[in-house]
Amino acid sequence: MHHTHSAHTVGRILFGLPLIVFGIMHFTKLEGMTGMVPGFAPGDSFWVVLTGIVLIVAGVGIVAQKFTREAAMLAALFLALTVLFVHLPNYQSNMPNLLKDLALLGGALMLLSRYPKHSNE
Repeated sequence: MHHTHSAHTVGRILFGLPLIVFGIMHFTKLEGMTGMVPGFAPGDSFWVVLTGIVLIVAGVGIVAQKFTREAAMLAALFLALTVLFVHLPNYQSNMPNLLKDLALLGGALMLLSRYPKHSNE
């Protein structure tokens, strides 16, 4: 096994596992997270549950390396929307989460670039 291949595998798993945990936290900390939903989006808890499911599905796909491209796209979309609509409006008080999600967005985009459109993985 090449070192770059094993580094990619470890990196992919280390990227996907926190997504799963963050998704689970959307359910275990539902009440606290509803306050983070932007005011223009009705049904606060609906969005927290939906995005929790999105994170779990994306994380499982990335870790299991099944539909990895689609999972990385899903993660990137979620992270981009979260940065734009949740963190940027409150960037002064929420800088650590803004930076974390920007870094995760970068990771999702790098992962996405590793899987071409017509890959079987």
